[in-house]
Amino acid sequence: MQFHLIGPFRITTDEGETFAPKAPKVCQMLAVLALQPREPVAAETLVRELWGENPPSGAPRTLQTHVYHARRMLHDAQVTNDKRKLLLTQAPGYFLDLARDEVDACVFEELVRLAQQELLQEAPERAAAHLDRALGLWRGPMLSNVPVAGVLSGRMAHMEELRIRALELRVETQFRLGRYREILPELRILVNDHPLHEWFHGRLISALHRAGRRAEALQAYQNLYSVLRRELGLGPSEELQRLQADILNASTDGPLLHRCRPKSLSAPAEFTQLWDSAVAS
Repeated sequence: MQFHLIGPFRITTDEGETFAPKAPKVCQMLAVLALQPREPVAAETLVRELWGENPPSGAPRTLQTHVYHARRMLHDAQVTNDKRKLLLTQAPGYFLDLARDEVDACVFEELVRLAQQELLQEAPERAAAHLDRALGLWRGPMLSNVPVAGVLSGRMAHMEELRIRALELRVETQFRLGRYREILPELRILVNDHPLHEWFHGRLISALHRAGRRAEALQAYQNLYSVLRRELGLGPSEELQRLQADILNASTDGPLLHRCRPKSLSAPAEFTQLWDSAVAS
């Protein structure tokens, strides 16, 4: 079984059949529960997601009705059967009897964490394999076919930040493997999609220089300068200014490889479980 939360919300059964639930509030509820597999979610948290900070007086009873309809829907779609009851009641609320590897968002988070560990252990090829698999799960914005409120919107923001981090790590692995030319097309897309992300620009500039395309590297710096001036009224950071100076004054053997490296996530705690910040949101 697989719960797909990245991209459109859908569920794949053990038999490989895929379906997308239609009821919006049922989808919201199941998505919140799937982000905390095999851990109970308080009924109050589900009410807050479905009706906001000022729910109607009958919200708890209506939530029970949604749970009933969800169980029936899961049974009719053959997601559950007599041997496996998926949506269970446990104080202070409800939980889904899912393993973390049955939820794509949890798998994504774990793969990014593993990639970070491999980089810390100087194993960029293994890190790259984890990142390729993680980014292959990204089928579009999280829960793109489901209305979201406070709890889920916090999770979506978290996942988007984690996706950016995965992209940074992927670029870093390619640099450590010396694949400057190979990463250029991806860097072009990244600076176009994230025009104010200076680290991506810095890596594009550095990769172009390392690939022997000095003039293009300097043009890429000028493009960043223009974007920052136009959008923010600022210039590039001192680090990127030093990078430009290195290109102007140094050969391709200059100290560009280690410029603009993303900050290392040395503590596994930075990849906490998906639910931690959702409860606080």
